[in-house]
Amino acid sequence: MFYFLIPTLMSYNFFLIAAAVVPAVFLMVKAYRSDKLEKESKAMLWSLTKAGIFSSLIALVEERVLCFVLDRTVAKESFIYNIILYFGIVAFAEESSKYFMLKRCSWHSREFNCRYDGVVYAVFVSLGFALWENISYVMAYGAGTAVVRAVTAIPGHACFGVFMGVFYGAAKRFERRGSKGASKFCRILSVVLPALIHGAYDYIATSQTSALYFICFIAVLFVISYILVGKTSKEDSYI
Repeated sequence: MFYFLIPTLMSYNFFLIAAAVVPAVFLMVKAYRSDKLEKESKAMLWSLTKAGIFSSLIALVEERVLCFVLDRTVAKESFIYNIILYFGIVAFAEESSKYFMLKRCSWHSREFNCRYDGVVYAVFVSLGFALWENISYVMAYGAGTAVVRAVTAIPGHACFGVFMGVFYGAAKRFERRGSKGASKFCRILSVVLPALIHGAYDYIATSQTSALYFICFIAVLFVISYILVGKTSKEDSYI
């Protein structure tokens, strides 16, 4: 007698998934179109997207284990607890997982021959991560969550990816030129800087401060990321 509800439920779930996926795809396309010098292959981009999805599963395991330890060693809701949670566990687990899969999929690729490639690769991995994470949130909490995350979390992950990619591309350039020390330093920055920004994002979003602080933080982050994409794309060169 409830068969008539099945098409409605299926269409509703389809709407939720679409609402979760479209913002990530939109930002992927934007990053791809900003690559003026030499476009990446579809196979590479699909591989990076899958790598981002897989990185979300790695991060989930890391977060569960580390949070289990944290809950039993530090008083909950304390300042130290929140700092360790958002900066040391959530942000670092997610950004390091993205970087691990990013490097695994692209560092030795013949296609990685331009500085801006690092931005494209990191953004695709980050948005693959955000895409999968967003589907999980939206299916659990509904369409309202899709709207909020479409203008906060998904662009946020893209911004983290921009910062990661700028230094990742620089690291590859230094490596090609034989500057191994500089390359290693840039690779470290490509994880640490996005993790710090990510941690600040989560901490401000969940703190009891005015929403205005979070809005200002997001606005500044988006503007800086937009400028970085434009500058890196404009100054792109072979490495």
